[in-house]
Amino acid sequence: MDTDKATMRRTYRQRRDEYVRSLSDQDRHVAFSQVPTPLGVHLRAGCTVAGYIVKDSEASPQALLEAAHERGCNIALPHVTSRLAPMRFLRWRPGDPLVSGTFGLMQPAADAEPVSPDVVLVPLVAFDSRLMRLGQGAGHYDRALSLLADATAIGIAWSVQHAPAIEADPWDIPMDAVLTEKSWITL
Repeated sequence: MDTDKATMRRTYRQRRDEYVRSLSDQDRHVAFSQVPTPLGVHLRAGCTVAGYIVKDSEASPQALLEAAHERGCNIALPHVTSRLAPMRFLRWRPGDPLVSGTFGLMQPAADAEPVSPDVVLVPLVAFDSRLMRLGQGAGHYDRALSLLADATAIGIAWSVQHAPAIEADPWDIPMDAVLTEKSWITL
């Protein structure tokens, strides 16, 4: 299965890269720029919304995080120190400086305030109709989400990342929804 997942990661990263390269500047700018109503109901003033800073051709939650901040939500970003260490969510405000971390991720400094998110906008390599997610392979989000039982997990992806099926391991955590540039997907 590890080989299958590795092959699937390569395939869906390539699809994502090709798709994003094919988009016009306007299409890239408009994608994920508006909060859809089903997501908006989760963005209550005072709640904490975790997102991420994109790497490569990942779908960007930046405009969604800015909109959540404008609605009075606290914002958090992941902080990763190694492949095996647990990922933490640290408070961040749009415009705050970021530091380069493990895997080339841009993240808040280690001394930023730790928080427990109510909503987690999750990056992914691929997803299926059961809302199972294929991530980068280190298990950071699955481990973090397993500790955030009350948090709403929403995958952020390009539509071309929708896979027919992803073989799930016992520790894999399904998303509550997936937002693409074209649709809001739930069970």
